[in-house]
Amino acid sequence: MKLFELNDEFFRPVWKRVLIVAATVGWACFEFYSGQTFWGVIFLGIGVYAIYGLFIAFDPDAASKTDDKPE
Repeated sequence: MKLFELNDEFFRPVWKRVLIVAATVGWACFEFYSGQTFWGVIFLGIGVYAIYGLFIAFDPDAASKTDDKPE
């Protein structure tokens, strides 16, 4: 099990993925606007990771399969 399983069934709808990315990048913009560069960089990094994991590397076929069987 990974720390952040981005190929989970929860993230299958596109609107959820867009909402998560918009929230993290939007919060980063708010932090930069407020003058909090440290937190802006943190949330921007989370947003970039979310873009990569939820749009570039996302596999909808893997999200539909459940991997509940122990190995």
